[in-house]
Amino acid sequence: MLLVEAVPALALSVDAVRTNPYVRTMTTRLYTHPIFLEHLTPPGHPERPDRLRAIARALEDEAFDKLERVEAPRGDEKEILHAHPQDYVDRVRAAIPQTGIARIDADTSASPKSWEAALTAIGAATAAVDDVFDGRADNVFVAARPPGHHAEHDRAMGFCLFNNAAIAARHAQKKHGVERVAIVDFDVHHGNGTQDIFWSDPSVLYASTHQMPLYPGTGAVGETGAGNIVNAPLSPGSGSDSFRDAFSDRVLAAVEAFRPGLVIVSAGFDAHHRDPLAEINLTEDDFDWATGKLLEQAGRSASNRLVSLLEGGYDLQGLAFSTAAHVKRLMEG
Repeated sequence: MLLVEAVPALALSVDAVRTNPYVRTMTTRLYTHPIFLEHLTPPGHPERPDRLRAIARALEDEAFDKLERVEAPRGDEKEILHAHPQDYVDRVRAAIPQTGIARIDADTSASPKSWEAALTAIGAATAAVDDVFDGRADNVFVAARPPGHHAEHDRAMGFCLFNNAAIAARHAQKKHGVERVAIVDFDVHHGNGTQDIFWSDPSVLYASTHQMPLYPGTGAVGETGAGNIVNAPLSPGSGSDSFRDAFSDRVLAAVEAFRPGLVIVSAGFDAHHRDPLAEINLTEDDFDWATGKLLEQAGRSASNRLVSLLEGGYDLQGLAFSTAAHVKRLMEG
């Protein structure tokens, strides 16, 4: 039986990022849905429903009273085709079991409600894009499962079925006419799927900090695509200084030069020092700082438009504290 890890009270952590009364607050939306808890994985699997329960508890604090909470809509299956071919979509659908849990690869599983959860994750991501372009929000955080950044053009892997960030970027281009989208990924694992999908597309910048060597084995500095791929790998044991230097010198510099009309964040919190799947030693303060820097860039080139999509984060306390810091910074601007 999978034991639910206790998450301590968040008062001290949240107090550290409470809004200064003299700072303009942003309109921030949260999308989530109960269906995300019904995407089941094998007992002991790190990508489990308790992750969203930990986030929900964190965001119950009074510091988040002004956070706009919206139930995620079901996505349009046609949106998947923005990033994946029809035969791949058909294969994923066929892999969904009627009962129990089916393995799609060594790390990636599906259960009877996984198709509905994946479609709703896509619906949340595209609705978030619509919100920031239609003026309903300055920025949006999507707390969804399954995650997406490892899903390649025609391959599910790394807990991911469909690439939510890639679909959101294409949706922004096709529906809202944005010319350039930047996807910034600070998950501790390299987003090989996002890199694969946009490898030859200079209209989308993909910039990532991640541990290397580590799963999935991609993300070297020399992987540059059409000049639109920027990787900033970190050595095992790296901490705040190394992360902030790499994020500033490579990621933020690339985003600044690219001048995107939308910033999408693949927000994985597994570079937290408590996380069991990697060896990077960040704290929630580092995620707060990175979020603030991305908001500054979104303000300069994208009229504040920023959409953040949950990726990894597998220690429940580290995930809860880091998400609280991230969302609070989104609210503060």
